[in-house]
Amino acid sequence: MPDGTRLAARIWLPPEEEASSGGGREAGGGTSRVPAILDFLPYRQGDLMAARDAAIYPYLAAHGYACARVDLRGTGNSEGIIGDEYTPQELRDGCDVIAWLAAQPWCDGNVGMTGISWGGFNSLQVAALRPPALRAVLTLCASDDRYADDVHYRGGCVLAVDMLQWAVSMLVWNALPPDPAVAGATWRSQWLERLTQTPAFIEPWLSHQLRDGYWRHGSVCEDYAAIEVPVYAVGGWSDGYTDAIPRLLAGLAGPRKGLIGPWSHAFPHDSVPGPSIGFLEEALRWWDHWLKGIDTGIMDEPMLRAWMQEYTPPAPHHPDWPGRWVAEPCWPPAGAAARRLFLRASGELSRDPGDGEWREHRGEQGAGLDAGALTADGGFGDWPGNQRAEDGRSLSFTSPPLDAPMEILGNPRVVLRVTSDRPGASLVARLCDVAPTGESLLVTRDLFNLTHRAGHDRAVPLVPGEAVAAEFGLKVIAHRFEAGHRIRLSVSTTYWPWMWPHPEPVTLGLSCGPDSFAELPVREPRPADEGLAPFGPPERPPGIATEVLSRRPTQRTIRHDLADGSAEVIFDWDVGGNFRLVDAGIEADGSNLTSYRIVAGDPLSAEVRTEQSASLRSARHDVAVQATGHMTADPSAFLVTLGLDAREDGHRVHSRQWHLEFPRNGA
Repeated sequence: MPDGTRLAARIWLPPEEEASSGGGREAGGGTSRVPAILDFLPYRQGDLMAARDAAIYPYLAAHGYACARVDLRGTGNSEGIIGDEYTPQELRDGCDVIAWLAAQPWCDGNVGMTGISWGGFNSLQVAALRPPALRAVLTLCASDDRYADDVHYRGGCVLAVDMLQWAVSMLVWNALPPDPAVAGATWRSQWLERLTQTPAFIEPWLSHQLRDGYWRHGSVCEDYAAIEVPVYAVGGWSDGYTDAIPRLLAGLAGPRKGLIGPWSHAFPHDSVPGPSIGFLEEALRWWDHWLKGIDTGIMDEPMLRAWMQEYTPPAPHHPDWPGRWVAEPCWPPAGAAARRLFLRASGELSRDPGDGEWREHRGEQGAGLDAGALTADGGFGDWPGNQRAEDGRSLSFTSPPLDAPMEILGNPRVVLRVTSDRPGASLVARLCDVAPTGESLLVTRDLFNLTHRAGHDRAVPLVPGEAVAAEFGLKVIAHRFEAGHRIRLSVSTTYWPWMWPHPEPVTLGLSCGPDSFAELPVREPRPADEGLAPFGPPERPPGIATEVLSRRPTQRTIRHDLADGSAEVIFDWDVGGNFRLVDAGIEADGSNLTSYRIVAGDPLSAEVRTEQSASLRSARHDVAVQATGHMTADPSAFLVTLGLDAREDGHRVHSRQWHLEFPRNGA
């Protein structure tokens, strides 16, 4: 880097002559000049993510690309300290890495940037800085809005699920040392520097509870015009970041495409629910068009291709999701129509408005226990099961059985006229597909902080008893409601463990008249959908030799204690298991146990605990890092305690503690 910091990379180059399959070789020998593709991440390309990378980039290298996986500053085998997510330093480094790649003798000067999750975020963010050599972006499972669409806040609500867990995850990953085989004799001093200087990311996250300049930085939705290169945005209905795809399609002015399948937070060729597709082949078509100038036909196809999901019995895990591919030539769709369904005091969801009668609802702390994961990654228990109990813990409104099928594609919108008996209150709205046998399948949902009704950049307390209008969109979805099924909209003021509860229980008043309704983005089936070219089956390079030493399935448990009225949601997974990279001689292991506990009737009882660890063993080092986190709240503040412990050969090297307090200023 220009300041002398060295970043670590693994680079795959094509073979001397183009091959139609097989694996490219790593950098080191001569080759013709080819375009480069960059994936820029904090997720340790040298060990913990080596097997994942080897299942992707040799494929593209074999088809004539130089592929670079680079560790961010302060992570993996790179020097320096990482200060936070998506810092200005990170994005400057991204631009400098692109310039470095373009100047290499094996690169023809054309660079693309790609990545999933973090790498999808910073691909868009770096593109907005317009590095001269960047020609195109392929972003997966990423967001254009850091405040609205990430693990910190949704709808202005502080998230209990994922925020603390993710902060502690990054604390563990960032506290691991570089590999002595790369860093040499300085690896211990670099490790100690990380252990003593790497901050806890949750500090800025909870210090900025409103959508201020901290969140606007890196949110490319602030200025879509800054991105001039072509963008292909990919995601899945079970992922947490899907809303960014239609926003990017509507906001960007240059060439862009979107692809949304049934998938979770994973690559489309290796994800559940299925069907999987030949995603590496699709990516190759994109890169060949924009980096090599080959007419692959990809830009002649519709702007958006999406999986129209059909009803399937609710379950905590879905290996496949029934449906079909549909397509839109532009976004928003031309001639799109919204169907308005009104909330009536009788509990009916109707085409006709009610007479304005009011319903009351007292928030129940157990609402949300059947919510499933915020961002499914394919594990067992990720998906919300039957919503009957959740519907009963909410104010629910149900349509008559449909006379004919109805399909929606887009963001359903909810408009409600409400009162609250407390100055702070939030809402969750869930749209469900109710089968004739009574099972309630969650279709989509979202959260909304009522004190943010004037915008997420300010908090305006409610006047108890004074009616206000709440208008917010639900998460984007494509779904087919079959004839005979019913549509249900449910509203509640609590949703644990997704949404951190307000300090006092809330009684909600809801007007059941013309000012409370849901709007569904109805889409009529089109003959053109039947003519879409099918995706091919997934192709995969051979990868690298990996020995799985032990593996246990993800466990997600709900525990009720009838003695004290508490409920606890427990997520337990082994973060990739215990495995050994055969050629590198590195053994890795990891675990993550996170629990979310609350007591009925007591919002201040809410607490999150997480214990996470990672270890690396080789002939050169034997290190382990463990971190803990605990988060609670009192009427005026969020309280967070963190601990970090690092060991070498079983002996403690360093330990740290954080005791943090954050005033509740976002509600």
